[in-house]
Amino acid sequence: MKRIVWTFGLISGAILAGLVVAMVPMCMSENADLDKSEIVGYAGMVLAFVMVFVGIRSYRENAGGGAITFGKAFKVGIVITLIACAVYVITWEIVYFNFVPDFGEKYAARVVKQMQADGATVAAVAAKQKQLVEFGKLYKNPLINAGVTFLEVFPVGLIVTLVSAAILRRRYAPAVA
Repeated sequence: MKRIVWTFGLISGAILAGLVVAMVPMCMSENADLDKSEIVGYAGMVLAFVMVFVGIRSYRENAGGGAITFGKAFKVGIVITLIACAVYVITWEIVYFNFVPDFGEKYAARVVKQMQADGATVAAVAAKQKQLVEFGKLYKNPLINAGVTFLEVFPVGLIVTLVSAAILRRRYAPAVA
């Protein structure tokens, strides 16, 4: 199991790391559409977590002799997900603290600008700005930053793991003719 989960976890993590590296310049651009970048980001996460499905299937076919329970499939999938999430978090920590430490401020300014363009009230904009400043202070703490980053990607991996385990479970190996 170790070889399979490490292989597919690191492949998934590499895809997620590439996503981070590709998305940061796009998000930092003045003209970037934040809504579209979220869609691209989550679509990329789903694509990366396809490796969970492939890893569970590989385990079922190679180590399980063609059979796997939901519980075992979930265990394989969640370990792949955790490895991929760790790579994602480590990549973001390196990128954030070394290359874009002003990401939070720029993101907050863009959110406020978008609210103003959408016609939000002055009070609503001020409240959001205060909330973003407070969050920005918390986000400078590497542990909080890592936790928030983990929670950004883990739910996607968990859902893919649950669906994959349900689809791939098989109590008996197929009969060989």
